[in-house]
This record gives sequence, structure tokens and C-alpha cells, in this order.
Amino acid sequence: MSQPNIQLIRGFKDILPGETELWQQIERTAVALFEDFGYREIRIPIMEKTELFARSIGEDTDIVEKEMYTFADRRGDQLTLRPEATASICRSYIQHKMYAQDPVRKFYTIGPMFRRERPQKGRYRQFYQIDAEIFGVAAPYADVELIFLLRTLFDRLNVTDTTAHVNSLGCPVCRPRFKEALSALLADAAPSLCSDCLRRKDRNPLRVMDCKVPGCREAMAGAPAILDYLCDECSRHFSMVTDSLTRLGVPFEVDKQLVRGLDYYTRTAFEIQTGALGAQSAVAGGGRYDSLVGSLGGPEIPAIGFAIGFDRLAEIVALTTPSAVRPPDLYIAALGEPAKKLAFEWSTALGLKSIAASMEYGDKSLKAQMKQANRMGVGQVLIVGESELASGAVVLRNMADKTQSEISVNAIVDTLIETFSKKEQSIG
Repeated sequence: MSQPNIQLIRGFKDILPGETELWQQIERTAVALFEDFGYREIRIPIMEKTELFARSIGEDTDIVEKEMYTFADRRGDQLTLRPEATASICRSYIQHKMYAQDPVRKFYTIGPMFRRERPQKGRYRQFYQIDAEIFGVAAPYADVELIFLLRTLFDRLNVTDTTAHVNSLGCPVCRPRFKEALSALLADAAPSLCSDCLRRKDRNPLRVMDCKVPGCREAMAGAPAILDYLCDECSRHFSMVTDSLTRLGVPFEVDKQLVRGLDYYTRTAFEIQTGALGAQSAVAGGGRYDSLVGSLGGPEIPAIGFAIGFDRLAEIVALTTPSAVRPPDLYIAALGEPAKKLAFEWSTALGLKSIAASMEYGDKSLKAQMKQANRMGVGQVLIVGESELASGAVVLRNMADKTQSEISVNAIVDTLIETFSKKEQSIG
């Protein structure tokens, strides 16, 4: 009796050839933009001590309470697969004392995160993010730079149906007055709140504004706006953000209901929302977290960052981007063992010169091999068999116009390198 197939874990997905080329294209575009603006790549572990996320994200959050993949290792230490990147980057910044010479640092990272959420289209339990962070800059220009980078990245990826939503979450000076006003509303709205928000309303009332349950969102429709409670310094900071966005020509909306789902955010919060997949939803978001480095044991250093949902972004980019799959440059149709031996040597030599050559290792007929080359979308086919080897010349066929030319067997690699380099120059 045969064994049943082993299937993917629920909420996880394979990124298959055909998709990976699009992901690589997005990564290249993001990396080029970040590096042009002085960001440097940091690669962080996928696993950290659970305490890092409990202290940074907040123990009252859904992420820490319900969604993290947490387990004890053999020594009993509590470990967690990272649910987001910012806390890990902060830990690295502190641990390696990257602030010692110059606290101003710009980082980016791209990789998988893990949350045990309810799987749905575009949302997985292993999901991918593109993150960018700025440390050591308190000025609002850092906030604007990150929003500008997001807008520029989406433009370069031809994702045009986007809107920047911005808000201020205040600071420890002005937020308490807002929380008082919000708590008064929540006391009246208690009968309409979900069980999670009933628990949050006393411990962290701001969290209720981030709830996606329809009844809670309806109950919060008349909630006070934190912008009305900002202290002078936070108000001035937010005004500079909106003024600079206007000067740079970045369209945005002030969204008084926008909050962030993590405890460490202060002042500027932002999202990039899109309707490309139907209902308006966020594809990227971030904000300022000026107290996080200090709360994790480092010096009091301001910071701000964002995360892009890579899985969702890839779905959106795929709607408007032609296939990024690159067919081989050349197909070698070899007939007979002597021809195959030479064809294999030629294909490896061409590969070392960045010319992708594919060939059939089996014993298919010429007709079958030509059909395969057609299916692959190859532009040129090199035909070599007993008669070509006997004459000392192989045939190069252009699959688009069906024209053919002969190439000497003795100079075949050099001739093909020259042919394809000329072709690339003409395209460039």
C-alpha cells in the first residue's frame, strides 16, 4: 500500500518557478532604491528569545497573546519565530553597539516572518516582508523619506492605485489625555465590543481602534481624534511631515482613525493602501518608535521604519507585469551520442559567459526537440547531428523568422558568444 502524499502545513505556501522570477524582480527594484538612498542590508535570525517580542510588541497584543509560534527548547528557554523584523533589528543595533560611533543608521531587510493567523488569500502563516528602518534621526524628514521611498518603489513597480494614509499617535506627554477621552467613549460602547476589545479597553484602549471586527469598528466611528490632543511638539512634528509630503508631491490623506497594531509606535503612523485587489487594504505600513531602543536596554535613540507585505505586493505587481520568466537564450538540438557530448561541453562553456543554453539529455527526435524549444520560447536553436559533424558546420535557426545560418564546429563557442553579445548591444 502506497504512503499518502505529504502536504504543505496549513497557512504556508510554496513560491514556485514562474513566481520566483517576479519576486526577484521586486527584490532587485527595492534593493536598488534602498541603496541609492544610503540604506544597508542587515540579515537577522528568524528565531529570537520570546522576551524580545513580549517587551517590544506588547504583551496585550494579539500577536503576542495568540499568534506567535513560541516553544521551549531543550534547555527550557522560550524561543519564538519572528513575527516582525523591527524588534530583531533593534536588538542587533543595541547588542553590537552600532550607535557608538554614529547613532544614525539606515537598514533594510527582506525575508520571512511567522504568525499563526487565520489563513486567507494574500495572508499566510509564513509570510514575507520588505523592511526599512532609520535609527538616530528625530527630525520629521526621516518620516517623510520613508513614505517617499514607499511611493517611489510602488511607482517603479507600476503599482499606481495607492494612497498614503498618515496620522500621529502622539507621545507619552499628550497621549494620556487622549486615552482618557477614548476610555470614556469605550465605557459607553462596551455592549457593542468584542471580547478581545472588552479586555483591551482598560489595559490598552488605543488597541480597540485597531480592531477589525465590524461591531467594534462601528462603535468606534465617533471616537475622538488623537490629532485634537497633540502637544505642541507633536503637532509641530506632524505639520512638518504633511508640509514636506505636499512639497514633494506625494499624495496623502490624514486618517484620524489610523493606529498601529504594535505598542512601540509614537508620533507619525502611516499606511499605503490600495484597491488593486478589490477592497481597499494596506500593502505597507509603519511609523515612528522613539522609545523602543531605550525600552530594550539601549540608549534613548529615536527610530522609524516600515514593512511591506511582500506576498500581497507580488499579487498586485503580477496584475500589470508581463511574465518575468526568462527563456533560455539558446536551445541545442543534438542528435546522437557524439553530438550530445559536444553539445554538453558547448552549453557549459556558454553558461560561463552568461548565455543560457538548454539541451535535451535524452533521445528525442529532432521534431520533438524543436517542439520543446518552441514551448520554452527560445529564440535560437542550434541543430547538430551526424551529418553536421561530418560536414564540420552546425545549423543556427532563428525561431521567429525561420532563417538559418551555418557555424563552423571548431569556432562555435566564440561565434555564439559574439552573436549573443551583438544581440544584447542592439537591444540595449
